Amino acid sequence: MKNEIRIADLLKSDTIVLHLSASTKEAVLDELIAKLDEAGRLNSKEGMKQAILAREAQGSTGIGEGIAIPHAKTAAVKTPGIAYGFSKEGIDFDSLDKQKAHLFFMIAATEDANQAHLETLALLSQMLMDESFRQELMKAETKEQVLDIVTRKEKEIQGEKESDAQEMEQTLTKVVAVTACPTGIAHTYMAADALKKKAAELGISIKVETNGSGGVKNKLTSQDIEEAAAVIVAADKQVEMERFRGKVVIEVPVAEGIRNAEELLQRAVNQQGNVYGGGATSYQQRIQAAKTEKKSKQPAFYKHLMNGVSNMLPFVVGGGIIIALSFMFGIKASDPNDPSFHPLAKVLMDIGGETAFKLMIPVLAGFIALSIADRPGFAPGMVGGLLAAASGSGFLGGIIAGFLAGYTVVGLKKLFAGLPESLEGIKPMLLYPLLGILITGFVMVYVVSDPVAAANTALGNWLKHMGTGNAVVLGVILGAMMAFDMGGPVNKAAFTFGIAMIAEGNYTPHAAIMAAGMTPPLGIALATTLFKKKFTAEERQAGKTAYILGASFITEGAIPFAAADPTRVIPSLMVGSAVAGGLSMLFGCTLPAPHGGLFVLPVVGNAGLYIVSILAGTIITALMLKLLKKDAVE
Repeated sequence: MKNEIRIADLLKSDTIVLHLSASTKEAVLDELIAKLDEAGRLNSKEGMKQAILAREAQGSTGIGEGIAIPHAKTAAVKTPGIAYGFSKEGIDFDSLDKQKAHLFFMIAATEDANQAHLETLALLSQMLMDESFRQELMKAETKEQVLDIVTRKEKEIQGEKESDAQEMEQTLTKVVAVTACPTGIAHTYMAADALKKKAAELGISIKVETNGSGGVKNKLTSQDIEEAAAVIVAADKQVEMERFRGKVVIEVPVAEGIRNAEELLQRAVNQQGNVYGGGATSYQQRIQAAKTEKKSKQPAFYKHLMNGVSNMLPFVVGGGIIIALSFMFGIKASDPNDPSFHPLAKVLMDIGGETAFKLMIPVLAGFIALSIADRPGFAPGMVGGLLAAASGSGFLGGIIAGFLAGYTVVGLKKLFAGLPESLEGIKPMLLYPLLGILITGFVMVYVVSDPVAAANTALGNWLKHMGTGNAVVLGVILGAMMAFDMGGPVNKAAFTFGIAMIAEGNYTPHAAIMAAGMTPPLGIALATTLFKKKFTAEERQAGKTAYILGASFITEGAIPFAAADPTRVIPSLMVGSAVAGGLSMLFGCTLPAPHGGLFVLPVVGNAGLYIVSILAGTIITALMLKLLKKDAVE
């Protein structure tokens, strides 16, 4: 391994504790953090503690064999370092591991840790898998001996050549694996090394891709995947899965890759796992596979937008339903000056409307910017979103703020790319947030807010004063959009428009949108019940589930049917949804809740006619399917 930074550069005598006084997990973390702080490696002890505990909350860093490697990559670290501590008595570090931990390596990486640092830390993880190395450390009596043991082992590994590579390629059984942990420092590489070491013992050819903080290393090719008997995914974070479609995949936490490497390899050889994606046969698996395939084809703009929308939805759904509950006491019951005032209605409105809904646009903008520029984009995006909300530019202003902030920070990253390495630490902590917020804020205040606010006001006035004919046309268009791609960009555009209208106090468009979104799975479910010859036995069984999905406003429940016969199914769904959306607008139905399907029926305005709209769309969808679909061939 070519590496300009040695472990000896990170592990020094002033970060070694030969005899830990701690007897509990928290105490040993505190003792090692204090040691790093005393050695001048930290900006903040408290920040480091929070980062370490956050990593432990995702999964214990006690990995068995008497080892624990608590680690964090955080701005609380001033200089990268490793603290080592030894406890002769041992400490209960992992509640699931009966064996006490004796050797503790705390890894402190800066927030912008470069590749050389990460590869060095990966080497330490590899060294700890050697039992003789661990035994030497436990017998060390001085700090100098510890450093000497580590240095010798480091040189030994760096000097090793790749042996047995050709023999491995000639073995009959091949396995591929992916390892990843949230911080991508220790567990990622330890799991990879454990799998490779055990595979060599068992005579199994293996290639392991690591998804660490420095990016993807040893990336699996399509040929690697094609030739493998199975895929092992030992990960505690999301990895690219679509490429494994049709392969047997064994998914486990990253710690299992370290502790149970032999069992995982045996399962892979025997293909004891689930077929991913295309080989899945269950209805729910097919829904997920189709959604995953759509997501992989989405343009970057849409992915950034959906990152904002998906993180905003909990605020929209939770806040919207709470607002709807307040309306059950009366539309103006939250107003202390109205005769219908009720204290509980005001509390509900304060929680839903004055808090959750006010966070909606800042969260939307913040996560769009986060998707574009990673963490440095989040603060400028949030500030831009808050300015959009305050100015009245609303949902559209929030979207503009998110993209503005994200690409502003991307530009700043390129602008400051040539700064000396010694100034790397001030970029994420000072330059990006300061200039990102400032530039985004100025553009939002002086360029974006007023025109977009005026456009929002004009749109709101048009919707409030549109005639019945125009309203029906709008409902028909929104309804057809909901069924066109069932969760894709067109569907989400209609849904997003409905949310924006709720935020503006106009509840009729979203009523049409939800009615139209419920219709596709309900129509398919009804068709599978009434017209059995048109569907296979599996589809008829899946139709029962579609009733529940449709009632819950999960339009994606129709995806497997549409994927199997798109030219006949999609037009049928669009016609039924257009009817449902148009009738809802014709009847003047209103819906202040953004999600929930039939479960929010108590807060629907003109609920009886709303049900009529949904039933009409459902029946027409079913009849269209009977007319267009051919009889199924089992």
